Amino acid sequence: MLRKKNNVYPYNVAKQIDLSHLEEVKGYGFEKEFDFYKFIDSYNTTAFQATNFGRAVSIVNEMRKKKAAIFLSCTSNIMSSGLRESVRFLVKNRHIHFMVTSAGGIEEDIVKSLNPFYIGAFDVKGKTLFESGVARIGNIFVPVDRYTYFEKFMQEVFDEIYAEQKKIGRPLCSSEIIRILGKSINNEESVLYWAYKNNIPVVCPAIMDGSFGDLVYFFKRNHPDFAIDVTQDTNIILKQVQEAEYSAIIALGGGVSKHYVLNANIFRDGVDYAVYITTAESFDGSDSGGNTEEAITWAKIKPEAMHVKVTADATLVFPLLVAATFARETFKNKA
Repeated sequence: MLRKKNNVYPYNVAKQIDLSHLEEVKGYGFEKEFDFYKFIDSYNTTAFQATNFGRAVSIVNEMRKKKAAIFLSCTSNIMSSGLRESVRFLVKNRHIHFMVTSAGGIEEDIVKSLNPFYIGAFDVKGKTLFESGVARIGNIFVPVDRYTYFEKFMQEVFDEIYAEQKKIGRPLCSSEIIRILGKSINNEESVLYWAYKNNIPVVCPAIMDGSFGDLVYFFKRNHPDFAIDVTQDTNIILKQVQEAEYSAIIALGGGVSKHYVLNANIFRDGVDYAVYITTAESFDGSDSGGNTEEAITWAKIKPEAMHVKVTADATLVFPLLVAATFARETFKNKA
């Protein structure tokens, strides 16, 4: 209830401004036959994060209309989850032009191409799973033998990477290594396979993190001259950034993947379009939680750019975003 003073509301109605030029708050009405795209459009006037999501749909459609170079960044848990299939759709159909992820994103695409992960539960005791030979990613169960298969696969790939290093006389960078991984896995379920097939660069700035980095360490013990070049990828992304008439980022989560794309775009005074989907908040000053307005101050996003941060679990909203934008056009062309 509004607070009253002497039975009078403490507002000067005469000074009330006219807001009739703004859209009314209104959600989707389910009384009529369901229309998915009208349903999506209704997010714009639903308010809160739904309205931010509606704006994200508009921005993605605009970046596609302008034929912007689209840089997708994602954390490893995106690939651990069923969002891997959404990412694969984008890469397979050439809807994105560059991808940056973490070491977990690389290794788990390969691991899941060899053997699946399973839906478990968030609250199972860690001790119980550990003693059962099962690791957990949120509510995803991962039998630890998956990494035995991964190690066996990588032993042969490392030999190929090392041979290529010897042949060209220099260490390979992460995107060159990931291209070999995509070729070697030769599995249409794999994101990296389609990146290889479609010549879409995939960069992993923190490639020494996780299981992949452990295997690099063990391989180097027997091949002391083996190395990975962490500088060449910057040349590759900067070339694509600087040649793009319009540049765009879709950032799923934060971390080094998000920042690597944004930092590269400083070299063109920022991206023209930005969509963040994350659960991280900005109160602690982390880049993961940093909003788009903060990025503008660093010339990572242009002041006049279309931009939005959707604060939500990507598993809830990213498939909807793909369906309302990239997939909509794909199915329309096939009709």
